[in-house]
Amino acid sequence: MSDVKKDNTVTVSEVGPGPFVQSVTVRGHKLLADEPLSFPEGTDKGLSPNDFLLSSLGSCTSITLRMYARLKKLPLDKIIITLNRNESGDIDRKIELIGNLTDEQKNRLFEISNKCPIHKALTNTVKINSKLV
Repeated sequence: MSDVKKDNTVTVSEVGPGPFVQSVTVRGHKLLADEPLSFPEGTDKGLSPNDFLLSSLGSCTSITLRMYARLKKLPLDKIIITLNRNESGDIDRKIELIGNLTDEQKNRLFEISNKCPIHKALTNTVKINSKLV
């Protein structure tokens, strides 16, 4: 039996070295967060918070598309999602669908891409309940 926790709680704590290095833990997975070298005192020991945000949207989009393609038995060989934050702070997302797909299938997959839970969270009002402990 696996020791991996089923709890989806994310715990973030400072670990250093450097003033911004954070340990991110969820279900037994450990990641590092930090600011890039271009940020004052950033040491680039891990993904930046912005990197995590874009990674969440990109991976959620890809997983959602893969689930739909499998369900509909579409000939989708590979999905490549490229994301950036533009100068206004908006997210630019490019979706590349590789496979023997018709234009209709590609357009339907594009519609489905906006139905991933992270896309919905980012485009809707999300209430954050915070408390000091």
